Amino acid sequence: MAKGTRTKRPMTLGALRQSDFTEAHYATRTVKDEMRGNLLGLLKAGKPLFPGIVGYEETAIPEIVNAILSRHHMILLGLRGQAKSRILRGLAAFLDEEIPAIEGCEIHDNPYVPLCAACREKLASMRDDTPITFIPREHRYVEKLATPDVTVADLIGDIDPIRAARSGLDLSSPLTIHFGLLPRANRGIFAINELPDLAAKVQVALFNIMQEGDVQIKGYPVRLPLDVCLVFAANPEDYTARGKIITPLRDRIGSEIRTHYPLTLEEGVAITTQEAWLNRNENELYIPSFVYEIVERIAFLARQSKYIDKRSGVSQRLSITCMENVVSNAERRAVLNREKRVVPRPTDVYAALPAITGKLELEYEGELRGADTIARGLIREAIGETFTGRLSAADCLPVVEWFNQGGEIQVADTIASDEAGRTFQRIPPLVLAAKQLKLKDHPDALVSGCHFILEGLHALQKINRSEERGYFVERRPTEPPPPDREAGQRGRYYN
Repeated sequence: MAKGTRTKRPMTLGALRQSDFTEAHYATRTVKDEMRGNLLGLLKAGKPLFPGIVGYEETAIPEIVNAILSRHHMILLGLRGQAKSRILRGLAAFLDEEIPAIEGCEIHDNPYVPLCAACREKLASMRDDTPITFIPREHRYVEKLATPDVTVADLIGDIDPIRAARSGLDLSSPLTIHFGLLPRANRGIFAINELPDLAAKVQVALFNIMQEGDVQIKGYPVRLPLDVCLVFAANPEDYTARGKIITPLRDRIGSEIRTHYPLTLEEGVAITTQEAWLNRNENELYIPSFVYEIVERIAFLARQSKYIDKRSGVSQRLSITCMENVVSNAERRAVLNREKRVVPRPTDVYAALPAITGKLELEYEGELRGADTIARGLIREAIGETFTGRLSAADCLPVVEWFNQGGEIQVADTIASDEAGRTFQRIPPLVLAAKQLKLKDHPDALVSGCHFILEGLHALQKINRSEERGYFVERRPTEPPPPDREAGQRGRYYN
């Protein structure tokens, strides 16, 4: 990192020369050297490099580290929702906390090696009295979302005729340039999201800056040897199939790093838990582990579904927003029933359909079926797989037998936990199976566990479910009627 700053910062170039910010250190060191040195320091100290980034410890992060150590420009290739933008913004942590620059300069000019004509003139006239300012690292990261309408003037700059007229300068003078985003990122990091969407002529300007350090503005050749680390992000489908990144630019990008979706459910749950807004201060919140797993499985199953476009991908934001909706539905139920504890149930996942359908890019066959139908199928399949992984057939056989003997139960989505608990107590095998899930020891969690078992049996087609009858088993006309049972155990139970 940068050498320790003093309480009283140097305010002029002369004072700067006498401070810790020596000319020997700053005159020749580039921003890539700076990032490399700070990264080596973090590695030696064993500190985390990208806090909050989960699942890339053995894949993308080592490749990013190698790119920085190699002083490369880099590009992150990955489908939507793979934390590409977050990684790009995390690169700013490898910059010094602050660096000295000539005061008033638009491009953060190095006091020892000024780049722009205005700063050279100021330095020549004021010498050691040239005023100095300090630029914090957060102001040295510049990000631009690429769109087809972005121009060379936006990124590089343009002639400012008003400035030329006021100063009496010729339009070919470098003092008339109004700098764009890239020069303003000088001595920092410049990131471009969705790189393939840039027009070809803009990409040409980029690689000229990267390699030759010059650019033509309104027909005037301008030397602009910027000190900048360029990082890009793109969808691999755009990058390879649509071919919108010109070959000379691709050739000048040192490292190409592939991102990916979570490789395991545990990684996905960790990301969702970290990113989702779940801290509802009004009520105590308890989310059973199987609810986390169901939500995460929906995204995993969607990425494998033949009805969903794999080239578009299924963003990790699906799991995040789905979990937020699940908790909100449980919160709504708790408020309506004046309960102090919020405990989501598997049935709440169906209330999160609006957070799922909008994130699915469907294939033609999926469009015919409809996003709502596809999403409901994914939820049911996710519940079934989670159920199978947590309970054995032997645990739930008595529950299925209870329904086979003519039992029916209907529990509304908005029913209070205590009332639902009394209803479930009438099915002792169900309560006993729910206790096998090792949930938190309170009635609300047990109710959620009972719902999970019923939904799991329905997903595996062991029992039926309908809005009118609740949970039941459809008997065939040839089957004999169930044997008589005691009145308290036969018939339907309603909320």
